[in-house]
Amino acid sequence: MTTTTNKALLATAVATALMGVSVAGTASAQAQEKCFGVSMAGANDCAAGPGTTCAGTSKVDYQGNAWTLVDAGTCAEIELPAMADGTPRMGSLEALERDLPMS
Repeated sequence: MTTTTNKALLATAVATALMGVSVAGTASAQAQEKCFGVSMAGANDCAAGPGTTCAGTSKVDYQGNAWTLVDAGTCAEIELPAMADGTPRMGSLEALERDLPMS
């Protein structure tokens, strides 16, 4: 093979590898969703509502306005302990008004 052919093959291989990484990254991002009310105190991903800044700033377990990334389609299926009054606790794709820290 000539030097030009080798360079062309190498460039094609690199471009193909980069496209694969890009597609894999997109697939991973699409395969997850924000699930509110399932993280333990200090273990949320980001934006835990008023009074917090970002990751790891939730104040109480299962804080309703704190979210964690979970596999798409699994948020409502995550098993959580019931609330103190026996009401079932479930994850949500939207912020919840339950289990908020006291002001």
